[in-house]
Amino acid sequence: MRSPLLFCVALSCALPAAAAPATPPPLPAEHLIVERLPARSPHRVYLFDEMFDNETDQRVHVFDGDSYRRLGQIDAGFYPSINLSPDGSSTVVATTYFARGTHGARIDVVEFTDNSTLAVTREIVLPGTKRAQTLPTLFNIAFSADGHFLYAAYVTPAASFGVLDPAHGTVLGEIDTAGCVLAIPSGPNRVSSICESGRLLTVTLDAQGREASRAMSEPFFDADRDPVFVQGIATARGYAFLSFLGDVHEIDFSGPQPQIAPVWSLVSASERGHWRPGAEQVGAIQRALGRLYVPMHPGGEGTHKDGGTEIWVFDLATHHRLARWPVTSQGLTRVVAVEVTQDSAPLLFAATDKADLAVLDALTGRIRHVERHFGQTPWQLLTSP
Repeated sequence: MRSPLLFCVALSCALPAAAAPATPPPLPAEHLIVERLPARSPHRVYLFDEMFDNETDQRVHVFDGDSYRRLGQIDAGFYPSINLSPDGSSTVVATTYFARGTHGARIDVVEFTDNSTLAVTREIVLPGTKRAQTLPTLFNIAFSADGHFLYAAYVTPAASFGVLDPAHGTVLGEIDTAGCVLAIPSGPNRVSSICESGRLLTVTLDAQGREASRAMSEPFFDADRDPVFVQGIATARGYAFLSFLGDVHEIDFSGPQPQIAPVWSLVSASERGHWRPGAEQVGAIQRALGRLYVPMHPGGEGTHKDGGTEIWVFDLATHHRLARWPVTSQGLTRVVAVEVTQDSAPLLFAATDKADLAVLDALTGRIRHVERHFGQTPWQLLTSP
């Protein structure tokens, strides 16, 4: 009897061969491109994200306040400091890298990112391992008003600052600041540093970035009685520094030496010590309107890092409080950073301790949009100058 297997084999041999499947055409070749961002807008914000679970790989997120789109991000290395060029075309990041990620040979570098492509275009390697690694402030890396010089704060632990030439990518020199810290720029060739005595040391540079002269101001705050936040807020002619108890120290940096204005307070006599400013970026000023925005919270001594449960709005000319905008009752958690745009239809950006980013109308306080989970730990917001 013929076996079924042999029968099947014989039968299959008798059948005509099946046609081979057609070979599909090759896929078109792919070419990587870099797409340019939309034209720069005054409502574009740069949010520095301090990622505590990955400190060697910090980020700067780019967000559009009109379309509510996340536009991209800038890698920023280990404990970076960031700022924008005077024309807003570049982001500058002073940062640190290690050869083996978390250890190995260290290099400190300043990187320049084109804000239209988010590509790094050039860098300046800093000498040694001097770069100040602190919480964010505009005064760790800062441009002169004309963009000719770039200043990098150093701590070794001796305090000084480096003078860089951003156009040619060179280090011009280093200025010792005698224990005073940070690099607060003014005009084309002056840099001030804050001293523990409450004074300002101001160094004037020559055209080559060398020291031409220096002078010390009178004290403008008492560090033992009521220290100031070092996150200065840009005014029309200088910076305002807020104290832990709510005093406002406005300083005019437009002349050869800083001019200190009379102190005024954010709080009434009954509120003093009970309501306080507190945040990582503790205020913003809309310079054309002359309005100051401050996250405020109820609390006692030691709460200066607590975010605001309300945003208070002040008139810089009259020192009157114009509004109190509660944020927690509108679904936000405590506000830890604020920044306002400088155009004729300004937006106020507010980052919270839960990493949400709120977009508010800077005239009315109305919340237009909340971008949830925007990063991990927001610390600093920047908008175009």
